[in-house]
Amino acid sequence: MTAPGWRDDRATFAPGPVPRYEAVKQFIRSRIESGEWPTNHRIPSENDIVADLGVSRMTANRALRELASEGAITRVQGVGSFVAAHKGSTALLEVRNIADEIRARGHRHTSRLTLLQEEPASPEIGDALGLPTGARVFHSIMVHCEDEVPIQIEDRFVNPAVCPNYVAQDFSAMTPNAYLTLVAPITRTEQIVEAVLPKAWECKLLAIGRNEPCLMIRRRTWSETASVTTARLLYPGTRYRLEGVSQ
Repeated sequence: MTAPGWRDDRATFAPGPVPRYEAVKQFIRSRIESGEWPTNHRIPSENDIVADLGVSRMTANRALRELASEGAITRVQGVGSFVAAHKGSTALLEVRNIADEIRARGHRHTSRLTLLQEEPASPEIGDALGLPTGARVFHSIMVHCEDEVPIQIEDRFVNPAVCPNYVAQDFSAMTPNAYLTLVAPITRTEQIVEAVLPKAWECKLLAIGRNEPCLMIRRRTWSETASVTTARLLYPGTRYRLEGVSQ
């Protein structure tokens, strides 16, 4: 559906001396900055831009692609493009519950559990948890959303000796982070941050393209001397940032 006022105002589109893709970007930005199109407002599709502004598909695609890379809009594959909220952030030096972070920004947190099972530990996971290869571990994969937009994949392995009831939990009521913090309070954390390209299955869960750069945190936690969990947290780079403050 074309955004209200778009067709009425198309006569004001005047590329002038700038490249046409830049003129399209300015045309869209002017509506965002004026408040006419608020956060999460669905903006015209590529087809709408081509039909209503008389530009080529290549021009429309470049304009939307650059607006997304600049953080002005969020593109969700198969759904559309939306006015972006202020880019969310997570505290790099803290282990915070993502649901609490989202609510603190005045937004709505939802999640979708895609995997929750017991399985044998691979050599890598066994080493991370201090367990022998093949030892049983709990594995969960969850997608966290902010106002229905996917912003994090949480791919987590848990030591059953510390949290024996992990796979019996209802994670629609409490996030894995909140549950683990209650059962095994964190006394030590290790975090490694990398820039990565997403895998095909991650693109599907996050509704992003294969070439969208992502931020990844590899996090291990301990409670006293026991290794509790190792998690891989993946964020689309255009939707999230990491912050660290030391004193």
